Amino acid sequence: MDTFALIVTVAVALFFTYTNGFHDSANAIATSVSTRALTPRAALAMAAVMNLAGAFLGSGIAKTVSEGLIETPQGSKGMAILFSGLVGAIVWNLVTWYFGLPSSSSHALFGGLVGAALAGGTEVIWHGVIDKIVIPMFLSPIVGLIVGYLVMTAILWLFRRSNPHKAKRGFRIAQTVSAAGMALGHGLQDAQKTMGVVVMALVISGHETYGDPIPVWVKLVCAIMLSLGTYAGGWRIMRTLGRKIIELDPPQGFAAETTGAAIMFTTAFLFKAPISTTHVITSAIMGVGATKRVNAVRWGVAKNIVMGWFITMPAAALVAAVAYWIVDLAFL
Repeated sequence: MDTFALIVTVAVALFFTYTNGFHDSANAIATSVSTRALTPRAALAMAAVMNLAGAFLGSGIAKTVSEGLIETPQGSKGMAILFSGLVGAIVWNLVTWYFGLPSSSSHALFGGLVGAALAGGTEVIWHGVIDKIVIPMFLSPIVGLIVGYLVMTAILWLFRRSNPHKAKRGFRIAQTVSAAGMALGHGLQDAQKTMGVVVMALVISGHETYGDPIPVWVKLVCAIMLSLGTYAGGWRIMRTLGRKIIELDPPQGFAAETTGAAIMFTTAFLFKAPISTTHVITSAIMGVGATKRVNAVRWGVAKNIVMGWFITMPAAALVAAVAYWIVDLAFL
């Protein structure tokens, strides 16, 4: 029974990674597709490959997720908590995907874990949640907004005497590089989050102990599922990011992607903080768009997106808590 619970939990974790991939594929490629720098299929293929590569670049975020958010629960109850946390994240991912809302898969996962832990009577490491999740959740969009504005301002100044048509053509080519960097950063950030959950499941089942290297098979299957999900594409969210916030041109797309990639790599390597790629790229697009004129950004759409960010963790936590109570009644 314990082995079966482990297999089911790992399978659900991998399905979450798949939903994470198609939910967040827009983060990496929406700007490139909307500016016609890349065709949709070429962009998705590139993003899938770079997501796969990014998953192998580090393990600090996986450690944060597996050890820094909730105390490791024990036995069948512990596996039920992980399972329920993943269910909460998956349900929220599917709901927000259906409505085309670019919410954070990462915060859905964190909210799910916290909600299931509270329902199951497992201690939540609140200082870890605040330091690694809540503070970056508020800071990263602000940084994305400001840095996106500054990067775009610098581009406008540097290319102020350039021929506009030649400059746009050059930035359209440059966007293939910036979009690849964005996808690489997404793989670095998001694949590790699921790795952390799988490692926790292996620790609960007694197959691993904390401090051991992440097994290669865990890295590989998480990376592959994220890549497959990315290639499946999330067209509803892509329309929101690529068109509804602001009509982007190639220089703006390049600025937004460069900003997003830089922030993701910095937070992953320096702070080991699992930030939301959705928050970063969306706020970067807003900052870039504001250089044209403030009312060029459709702030009504932006307001709905930001509201979605605030309700993601509590909503996923609530679904996860309900899932745990159902599992507890049926199986424990």
